[in-house]
Amino acid sequence: MTDLPAIEHLVRTRLRSLRQTMGLSLDELAARTNLSPSTISRIETGKRTISLDVLLPLATALQVGLDALLDVRADDDVVIRPVPTSSGGHTVWMLSQPTSSTTAMKMRIEPTTRRPEQKVHPGHDWLFVVDGRVRLLLGEREILVETGEAAEFATMTPHAMEAVDGPAEVVMIVDRDGQRAHVHSG
Repeated sequence: MTDLPAIEHLVRTRLRSLRQTMGLSLDELAARTNLSPSTISRIETGKRTISLDVLLPLATALQVGLDALLDVRADDDVVIRPVPTSSGGHTVWMLSQPTSSTTAMKMRIEPTTRRPEQKVHPGHDWLFVVDGRVRLLLGEREILVETGEAAEFATMTPHAMEAVDGPAEVVMIVDRDGQRAHVHSG
């Protein structure tokens, strides 16, 4: 268990770093939060207690969730050890934390004799072909994506992909809706 002073220090550091990264002065952040610049300064320097009544508006103004500010996982959680899962000619290795807002995955696609069913879902997909060739089906369009090439598309267009002339390996980045649509449990 992480001790409270360490958590508070981490949150203060994150708040100040986010404010500076966004290029906001204390006055500009104060205007976005209805807090005074001196209150924000005292929070960042540890001269004021952090409470939910100040943390919520700060997180909102800095465009992060409370979970991002309060995340105190051990450094071991930085390393992801993907475990393959297989379903319907696809093997998937998850490359991001389960709580991420976007999901990265490596996928091995085996060639099949039947055409994959095109699906739609809210969101956006990005893929990079690491090895092999992939036929990307986007509505009526068929696009051949070769090794070393990438594709990006809105997922409200009916879409699917299939391996061409042998197995293919791709790395994909999808949003949360895309994860539900592309990752199936075996």
